[in-house]
Amino acid sequence: MSKLVINGGKQLNGEVSISGSKNAALPILSASLLAEGLVSVSNVPKLQDVETLIDLLAAMGVNVIRTDDHSIELSAAKLTSYTAPYHLVKKMRASILVLGPLLARFGQANVSFPGGCAIGNRSVDMHLEGLRAMGASINIEHGYIRAECEGQLRGAEIYHDSVSVGATENLMMAACLARGQTVIHNAAREPEIVDLGECLIRWGAKVKGLGSSKLVIEGVKTLSGGFHRVIPDRIEAGTFMTAVTATGGRIKLANADPSHLYAVMKKLRDTGAKITSNRNSILIEMSGKKSKAVDIKTAPYPGLPTDMQALFTALSTVSEGTCFLEETIFENRFMHVQELKRMGADISVKDNIARVVGIQNLYGAEVMASDLRASAALIIAGLVASGKTTVFGMEHTDRGYENIDLKLASLGADIVRI
Repeated sequence: MSKLVINGGKQLNGEVSISGSKNAALPILSASLLAEGLVSVSNVPKLQDVETLIDLLAAMGVNVIRTDDHSIELSAAKLTSYTAPYHLVKKMRASILVLGPLLARFGQANVSFPGGCAIGNRSVDMHLEGLRAMGASINIEHGYIRAECEGQLRGAEIYHDSVSVGATENLMMAACLARGQTVIHNAAREPEIVDLGECLIRWGAKVKGLGSSKLVIEGVKTLSGGFHRVIPDRIEAGTFMTAVTATGGRIKLANADPSHLYAVMKKLRDTGAKITSNRNSILIEMSGKKSKAVDIKTAPYPGLPTDMQALFTALSTVSEGTCFLEETIFENRFMHVQELKRMGADISVKDNIARVVGIQNLYGAEVMASDLRASAALIIAGLVASGKTTVFGMEHTDRGYENIDLKLASLGADIVRI
């Protein structure tokens, strides 16, 4: 098991290039199952979760070729299996995204219940209810979701009681090959949803309402496939922006889309950071002062992403003042708090709200990451702490950050993986 060793107290300065979005790449790669022709996807981040999905698609008979480190060609012209097995699905929750495409194009799917980060209850009920509304017969047997349909799925009116990114993605993909019109009410609006929809349209789908809470999909007979470039990772961008706000310094984020980060930039400006941007880059500066504590409340897009909560928690530990961080998406997403307290942080948690009292300095310690974003929070804490911090659990980090240690080192951090 690898670990990061960080000697804190260094400012971050320079330029860093933001990788492609993991949360956009995974559904787009899954959507290759819908296409009869060749699919070519670029700006794909080189991450463990992506490798897991590639292994899963290949196990079902998809021909997968890496044309370079960040470009992949896929052909699902003929599958050899419609099963997503437990030993792969258990590694990553997004594996559930093959369910809709398999069912829509091939009329059957056997998908093990998904795994991934242990950050709370993320039910697949909305996925299954939507597919049943479209005519699928679904049974749960021996830990597998076994789904089939006679002929085509049919269009349906689908209403979600709560916003679900995964369910929106799965049902939008399935609806592309369903007979007739599907309407998804209370759909997720995240940039990754829009990116998936624009990809599907490029391949021949008919999708309207992207970026709104109502999606209308007219089913077509086939999707041809084609090219798509994945959007930048807004959470990675937010991670580096939060890091420099904590450490001080000045960095430019290349290949970043500021239109996806309004909520994050608003809160970081409230802490005292100076931020300017253009269409595909962001410049952030925090010089000569400590950040101010700000209250946050996570929410579905366009609100503050739940994936940023742990990072703001880390920032708040060394900010001036007291703040409250409310987690509204997942009920078990404060597991990083105990590790931050090992570094001297003054944090108390009651129900879904953390109260953080900023202190002058954290001190280095050995800490263990419990999930992907918790690992990034502990890295930020290590960057600002006095002394040496060792972050264990890098397998979590590698699921969602491409070479985060090398990128931070290029900005001046004293950080090494061993």
